[in-house]
Amino acid sequence: MSQPPSPKPAPSARSLPNLIFASRWLQLPLYIGLIAAQAIYVFHFWVELVHLIEAAFGNQVALDKLIASIGYKSDVQMTGLNETIIMLVVLALIDVVMISNLLIMVIVGGYETFVSRMNLENHPDQPEWLSHVNASVLKVKLAMSIIGISSIHLLKTFINAANYDVKVLMWQTTIHVVFLLSAMAIAYTDKLMSHAEKH
Repeated sequence: MSQPPSPKPAPSARSLPNLIFASRWLQLPLYIGLIAAQAIYVFHFWVELVHLIEAAFGNQVALDKLIASIGYKSDVQMTGLNETIIMLVVLALIDVVMISNLLIMVIVGGYETFVSRMNLENHPDQPEWLSHVNASVLKVKLAMSIIGISSIHLLKTFINAANYDVKVLMWQTTIHVVFLLSAMAIAYTDKLMSHAEKH
């Protein structure tokens, strides 16, 4: 004897779940804002790079702007680039690139995970990590990116250590270690959850 078909929910009963599900599109302006932030980072990168090139050709104004932006201090008037200044500026540029990569992961991965599919399966430029992205994978990748950014900041501080207080050096090192431990905890938790799902 066949079971009678289950009654379909009334349209009014489905309106609230549909509204809740459609509310995911409220995140769209947030991702558009992050794209605008990405554009600002691109502009900042090129400004710093142009200053570095101009300073390499002896432009004193560009050199002064670079020294001010990296927080480098010296007892003598700097009239040209030295290895420390070049290294600090290059690390600052790498820092911008890594933060930009972090933004891309948040924008693309977050949109794909929480808003809507992008249908990039057959796109030749689809990022490799996007094919298996989910909230858990995204958390681990973001944690690793933050550690990379923290490492660059810590290296910049150590190179320019003479211009920082000992407390600043200690706090930055401590914060970096906390980031490392947090990332390890996130990765371990993700491993436990994946193991539980397999069983």
